[in-house]
Amino acid sequence: MLQQFQLQSYRVTKAQLGGGQAKEGRVPDISLDAGGGGGDIVAADHLDGDAGIPSHKGQAFLPARIGPDCAAMQIHASCASRRGDGVLLIGPPAAGKSDLLLRLLARGFDLVADDRVDIIDGIAYPVPALAGLLEVRGLGIVRLPHINSSRLVLAVELAAPGARLPAPARHEGLNLPLVRLDSGAASAPERVSLALDCALGQVAQIAGAFAS
Repeated sequence: MLQQFQLQSYRVTKAQLGGGQAKEGRVPDISLDAGGGGGDIVAADHLDGDAGIPSHKGQAFLPARIGPDCAAMQIHASCASRRGDGVLLIGPPAAGKSDLLLRLLARGFDLVADDRVDIIDGIAYPVPALAGLLEVRGLGIVRLPHINSSRLVLAVELAAPGARLPAPARHEGLNLPLVRLDSGAASAPERVSLALDCALGQVAQIAGAFAS
């Protein structure tokens, strides 16, 4: 979708970050292969800023703060949010990120971003030039209501079906709990929603990706 839209350089201001203090310095590139593949993270030199993450009731699997090396980046991914809690959908091109995002929207999630996501201090933002745009294969690019930011809680890698009872995993580059799902499964949206409940500590798990 980016080929059809030219991204303009921009800077994140205090107002956009809720009063965060601007700071200079290049953020190093981070590979998504560090703890889970499925996309590209690039340093966002045009994004300078620091923003605090609001407190949250959830305990399990929730980092208090994203590491300083993840303060500002842009990632090839999609992002949905449920009541302010963000889910990052990562995976290679044609993995089904936009399709799963569309199905999550039909189940009450909010659109944050499709195709590209700006991440600053654990908060996901839409890239301004793409805000509200969603690519629907076989239909085209549509403009939909969206929210301007969401605190990231969970990373979902779209991959082939894996173990029935996977071991807990984290995405080291993003410092988020990581689950791997088949985006083509009929229950994929429900699995994402349930994984989000588990990541927030709202649903207990006996064995699997969120078992203690």
